[in-house]
Amino acid sequence: MATASPAAEDTGLRHVFVYGTLRRGQANDINRLMPPPCYVGMATVDGVLHDLGPNPGLRLGGQGRVLGEVYAIAPGLERLLDEIEEIFSQQKDEYFKREQCVTVDGRPLACLVYEINPRYAEGRPVIESGDWVRGRQDVPS
Repeated sequence: MATASPAAEDTGLRHVFVYGTLRRGQANDINRLMPPPCYVGMATVDGVLHDLGPNPGLRLGGQGRVLGEVYAIAPGLERLLDEIEEIFSQQKDEYFKREQCVTVDGRPLACLVYEINPRYAEGRPVIESGDWVRGRQDVPS
């Protein structure tokens, strides 16, 4: 069951959908960042997930479903996420920050999503399950 999060308009919080290294237990686990996020629930978004080696890249749209986690975040954490994804000051063009409707426990919720620039995903393997964490567990060591 998802934990309720405060209404974004009442608190200044926004929601973010994380699908790769920012997921719980992964290399950039969002729960270790400050200010701390508030877990909302597991979610899916329409898209295709590409294996980029040390991290995945999500291309929004299409027939696939990508699994991730949703968190309510404060503006300070959003700035930190922009730095991690190299959005801050347009350091790179690998990821774009989008606002996208995701499905959390059967209900739609507007979230920030860091989408891969399609040119970085071109020719890269697709993670058919749409779940990067499970996809990594399925790869032999």
